[in-house]
Formats: sequence, C-alpha cells, structure tokens
Amino acid sequence: MTAPAARGTAAGRAPAPPVRFGYADTPRGQVHYAECGTGSPVVLLHQTPRSWDEFREVLPLLGRTHRAIAMDTIGFGASAPVAEHSIETYAATVVDFLDALGLGEVALVGHHTGGVIAVEVAARAPDRVGALVLSSTPYVDARAREARRHRPPIDAVEPDPDGAHLAELWRRRRPYYPPGRPDLLTRFVRDALVLGEDVERGHEAVGRYRMEERVGLVRCPTLCVGASADPFTAPDLQNLSSQLNTSRVAVIDGGMIPLMEQRPAEVCKLIARFLS
Repeated sequence: MTAPAARGTAAGRAPAPPVRFGYADTPRGQVHYAECGTGSPVVLLHQTPRSWDEFREVLPLLGRTHRAIAMDTIGFGASAPVAEHSIETYAATVVDFLDALGLGEVALVGHHTGGVIAVEVAARAPDRVGALVLSSTPYVDARAREARRHRPPIDAVEPDPDGAHLAELWRRRRPYYPPGRPDLLTRFVRDALVLGEDVERGHEAVGRYRMEERVGLVRCPTLCVGASADPFTAPDLQNLSSQLNTSRVAVIDGGMIPLMEQRPAEVCKLIARFLS
C-alpha cells in the first residue's frame, strides 16, 4: 500500500518518494509502520497517544536522503495491544522491530515519549543505535517522577453520552497547539480515541521511568532538539543534554508540542545536517 508523495516539491528537486506501509512480526505482536526512501535507516518514534501519523510530513522530506521508518509503538496506533505499558517494554519491542526488518545499526529519532523510548533503546542496545535525535524529550528523574505522580490525567476524559468528552479532549490540548491549525488537533484526537481506556498508559509509563539510571549508558552522538513554546519539555533541554556524553543542542523558536507536524522542514533540516 502506498500514499501519494507530498506536494510542494521545490523547483529543481526530485519529487518525494512514496510512503509505504507494512507490519513486522515481533514476540509481542505485529508492529505497524510507514516508510519512505532508501539509504541509511532512520527510525522515528512518536509521542503518546499518537501514531506514525505524527511523522506524516517528515517522512517524505527525510525520505529524500534516508530510509525513514515511522513505527507505531507497541500498544498504539495500528500495532498490537500490549499487556504491560512501560518504557522498557516499548524499547524492547523497538529492538525486536529492528530485528524483524533486518536492520543493524540505525539512527533513532524520538519525539516526547518517543525520545524517552529512544534513550532506553540506546542504553540497552548501544550497538544498534549509531546516532540519536531527542526532540522535546523530558528528563525523568526522581523529582520529575514525584511531580508526575500528583499530576491529573492528561488525556483521559470521562465518556459522556452527548459527546461532550470529545470537546473536553480538544480543549485540554488546544493551548499547546498552533492557532489556526485545527487539522493538527483533529489528528491528535483521532489517535487518542483509538486507544480508549489505554489513552493515559504512555504518560504513566514515562512517569515511572528511571531515566537518570539509564541515560549515562548512551554512547552515540546525540542531538537534543528543543521547541521553545513547549512548556512541558523546553525547561528540560539543557539538563537532558548535560547528562549525555556527546550531545549537541538546537532550538526551534516558536515550536510547540506537535513540532513534527508544525515545523517539519526545520526538523528535517536539523536531522539531516546532524546525520551527515
């Protein structure tokens, strides 16, 4: 199955390659993914409660120079449900996914929750991760875990017979999305509704992760990308970078939570420059 190439190709540049979809068999069930392009593999990990669709605009841009692969984290999107929601389970399935596709060393790009998963993958399988891009990734230490423990649910809303819960979900996220882009909020709500009662599980998994015990095991070159208008992760940018042995920092001014959809060209430019 293929999707049309992205429009808006700049003059003189080759058209974007098509996006193709597939499933990979892993010990925890099938993992759904979308991929675009050929060359060195770059695996993209989304935030919660999203899916590969978070990288819809990124795939054809990055696919001009790399084999860009956006997988649905196990338990999300069109991937199989999972019994245990934890960063460790998500990361172990990423490694299984690489095995299923016959991929050796890859570059990993993670956004929000995807960045936390990417840290764990790089810590547990350093021979499989040649480069790491952590976008809007929180630093989860004891202080952060305690703060998250007392935080109300982010996306869980009580179902209402007249559908008012759908508007509530929209309202909760709207302050953190760019004005005039209801299309991005619509995509978020769609992915959230797919998960039903599991919509909060990814957030809970992040809140239990002991990143301070794992981040020091990351050995590959790392780029930490910040979004200046993301109030949840922008304050963690320098602290996260300081925990990594070989890291660089870049900030996208005005970037918000849906950075990958909001500013895909800038994101891809940073990724391609870093990987080159």
